[in-house]
Amino acid sequence: MHPPILYQIALTLIPGIGPVRAKSLLSYCGSAESIFREKKSILTKIPEIGSQTAGLFTNKEIFNRAEREIKFIENNGILPIFFTDIHFPDRLKDCEDTPILLYTKGKMDLNAPRIISIVGTRTATSYGKQFCAELINGIRQYSPIVVSGLAYGIDICAHRNALTNGLTTVACVAHGLDKIYPALHASVAVEMMKNGGLVSEFPSVTRMTPELFPMRNRIIAGLADCTIVLETDEKGGSMITAHLANSYGREVFALPGRYNDNHSSGCNLLIKKNLGAIITSPADLADYMNWNRQTLQDSKQLQIFQDLTAIEASIVNEIKKSGKVMIDELSISTGLGFSELSSHLLSLEFKGVIRSQPGKVYEIFE
Repeated sequence: MHPPILYQIALTLIPGIGPVRAKSLLSYCGSAESIFREKKSILTKIPEIGSQTAGLFTNKEIFNRAEREIKFIENNGILPIFFTDIHFPDRLKDCEDTPILLYTKGKMDLNAPRIISIVGTRTATSYGKQFCAELINGIRQYSPIVVSGLAYGIDICAHRNALTNGLTTVACVAHGLDKIYPALHASVAVEMMKNGGLVSEFPSVTRMTPELFPMRNRIIAGLADCTIVLETDEKGGSMITAHLANSYGREVFALPGRYNDNHSSGCNLLIKKNLGAIITSPADLADYMNWNRQTLQDSKQLQIFQDLTAIEASIVNEIKKSGKVMIDELSISTGLGFSELSSHLLSLEFKGVIRSQPGKVYEIFE
């Protein structure tokens, strides 16, 4: 009996099976293991899976390569997260072309409440670097995860300032986790492992090629609630990331610059074409993303929940599990009689914690 991860890694190694086709196979077969155990005649009937591709699922070398990768990740403290795993980033699941397997190293919660991506030119000026530092310092109270690409310029500036401000920071890289590129940033990457770390869709010993960088940019854009472009010309990786973020329905912000400064021409273009909102202060980001309102709501909710009795808290937890629940179901799950339960439910309504719907259905009051 082979572990599920063997089939999951093997699925990513099949030539011609990208994220979209892989998800299609998973939806038809149910799991990576089921795909490999399915008859070739059945696989060929799945849309866009021809006879030649179906025949690759019996290739022993694919499994040998997957076994080598398992040994590598076990020996190097790497955690693989598959598309169907509970810890797989929910934001990425919303993107059609998201990878089905991520290799992670470090300590991070990729489903944290607030995640931002900061990208920009590799030849950042003092203007871009200064704003990057001011921005991250100004939003540390909201505790967002800061995502970037570990590259020269704005990327490494974002990672370093996140670390300085005690924020979790994650680097999405365009290679396997058997190396650090650029090597000059290895010490920063090591420091990030303590509060953040590295993310890649590529297995070890992946040969670095130019086309891998746009691929990793979709992860940078997809992991976050918004992408912030600080300095860039009209072409390059940062503009690709911004366009990807727009295509995923995520917010894009751009730092404006002088009209004749090539380092800002891309940012100015995003603003001009309404593809990015102007950002000139940390407050711009917090206001646009409604962070202040969320923080106030969270604070109020925390105070309310601190005032609950033990029985009331247990009732609230049961309602949270289902989203909406009928009173008879609550009676069963809490073990409370209808009379006692009704009394507590009324108290919770007065406290503004829950609300009732027709048919004696209860839900959390947002």
